[in-house]
Amino acid sequence: MRPARWIALGSLLALAGLLEGRLVGEEEAGFGECDRFFYAGTPPAGLAAEAHVKICQRFEGAERFATLYSRRDRIPVYSAFRAARPAAAGAEPRWLVEPQIDDPTSHLEEASDEADALTSVNSLGSQQALSTDYLDSDDQSGQVYPVSLSDDFQVATFALTNAAPMAPSFRERWYRDLRSLMERALTPQCGGGADLYLLAGAVPSRRKVKDRVAIPAFVWLAACCAAPGAGWAMGFVQHARDGDIIEDVMVPELEKLLPSSPRLFQDNCGEAQQDTERMKKILEVVNQVQDEERTVQTKEDARPLSGPQGQGSAPLPPEPAEEGRGLLGKLMGLLATPVIKLFQLLYYVAVGVLKNIMYVLWFVTKQVCNGIESCLYRLGSATISYFLAIGEELASIPWKVLKVTVKIIRAVLRILCCLLKAVCRILGIPVRILVDVATFPMHTIGAVPLVCKDIAMGLGGTLSLLFDAAFGTMGSLFQVIFSICKRIGYRVTFDNSGEL
Repeated sequence: MRPARWIALGSLLALAGLLEGRLVGEEEAGFGECDRFFYAGTPPAGLAAEAHVKICQRFEGAERFATLYSRRDRIPVYSAFRAARPAAAGAEPRWLVEPQIDDPTSHLEEASDEADALTSVNSLGSQQALSTDYLDSDDQSGQVYPVSLSDDFQVATFALTNAAPMAPSFRERWYRDLRSLMERALTPQCGGGADLYLLAGAVPSRRKVKDRVAIPAFVWLAACCAAPGAGWAMGFVQHARDGDIIEDVMVPELEKLLPSSPRLFQDNCGEAQQDTERMKKILEVVNQVQDEERTVQTKEDARPLSGPQGQGSAPLPPEPAEEGRGLLGKLMGLLATPVIKLFQLLYYVAVGVLKNIMYVLWFVTKQVCNGIESCLYRLGSATISYFLAIGEELASIPWKVLKVTVKIIRAVLRILCCLLKAVCRILGIPVRILVDVATFPMHTIGAVPLVCKDIAMGLGGTLSLLFDAAFGTMGSLFQVIFSICKRIGYRVTFDNSGEL
């Protein structure tokens, strides 16, 4: 085998190794290699259930996004992804299925075409939606993680595990609004999207397509910007009802709308260090997108009125009862036609003005409600913080009292020790005197021998001194006499050396 073939075979084996484990095991805490699509590498807490399966969506040997899929409702609970360069419009590829959801022993380890999976997967569609579920239905398959937000539009996002039933108009609005928000608000306010984490999900309603696939009551998007010193978190909700536009909500409020009130981002996406100025700029763009959406809906509502159907619903000029109508009838018809047209024009103008007034009132009311809600939220947060601070201080009072009490007891003990020392010293004076008096005789008796010794030594010394003085005096006298005799010429001789 040539070296080139060996290299090609090695590449295929390496790619097959990368494609393994697309379904994440239930024993794993996260989504395996797809944990990087979540803020702080931590998936949302409180949304997982027994009927859910974790999928690490892969394409061309790399992870693209993560999906928590509901086998009971056959729609995704959420898909987690990162901001990417929006894809250009292109032909929609064929929808794919995940074989291992229905058949864990299947050798197909990646998303596959439904036609190819039918021949090799047992019970295909028993726990996931198929493209046949959407046939002859008013709702079409719509991506929860839209293709317009991904640069992998050819395969990655077109998995049925990332799709939910949506009305065509609703799906178009969902794609359009998210693309506008990403391009004009979310990505620019998060350093180009390098630190932007996104969660898109669907909340099922009681209605189902063919009693199999749950129709979402609303879809939602949660964005977390983890840029250092300039982070923020924002949520968006779009209901499936006609005429509803995308709404902005805070992430804690979005969590209350979702089942089980989950925690979408760890530490609420660094809530303590969020940049409120950037959030205000995002809300300004959101208001612009909402205004544009209302304008589009107004044009769509007014479009039928300009056609023949709209004109047919308004009062029309009276038709002649018969062909042989007289000149007077024709003249009256000619005179009445401009008046009727004028009333029709006034009617259309009045309807348009009333609609615009209602939209303005609705917008103003919403802004006022949002302002009141924001004020109440801030007031509630401040009140809670105030009471928490008071509670902390109250809780610390016993500890502080205990510390003061211990210090007081230590001071009292020190005073008592000083008093005891003073008393001991005062009481020690007479005791010493009594001891000295009691020991005086003993010291006196013990000193008698020493005194006698000293007296004896004194007497001996005195006697010795007297003898020395006497002998010295006699010697001196002899010397004097000897000197006198020598001067007068007498010689004194001695018989021996010691006698004169």
